Amino acid sequence: MPQANNDQMLHLLCDTIVSMVRRDGPDLSARQLAVFLTCYLRDGAHTVRGLASELKVSKPAITRALDRLGELDLARRKVDPLDRRSVLVQRTLKGSSFLREMRAVMAEASGTRPARAERASASVERITTRRAG
Repeated sequence: MPQANNDQMLHLLCDTIVSMVRRDGPDLSARQLAVFLTCYLRDGAHTVRGLASELKVSKPAITRALDRLGELDLARRKVDPLDRRSVLVQRTLKGSSFLREMRAVMAEASGTRPARAERASASVERITTRRAG
């Protein structure tokens, strides 16, 4: 990939992260964000073991990331009813909302803010305003 495209992607990543940090919402570490995005963007059931393997980090590192995501209600863990030794990672409504907000922020940072992203962002702002008021 040409250097200009790489630089554009890095600037988009930087602008997105800066916008997310400035907003009144969860502030995730890189590892927590990687776990969150893997769970929300990749189909299928996710387990602690599977996430550790996919992200090439230890199971305790995944557990710590999931602890934080659980505190923020962005993901939750549930014992797999088919294999009680395995823990499934589940998405939450708040996590889905956070992902929509991230998409809107990225669209805004890239200058290609589609109507759908605008509606999602406006919805998040209304919800945030209602909770604050």
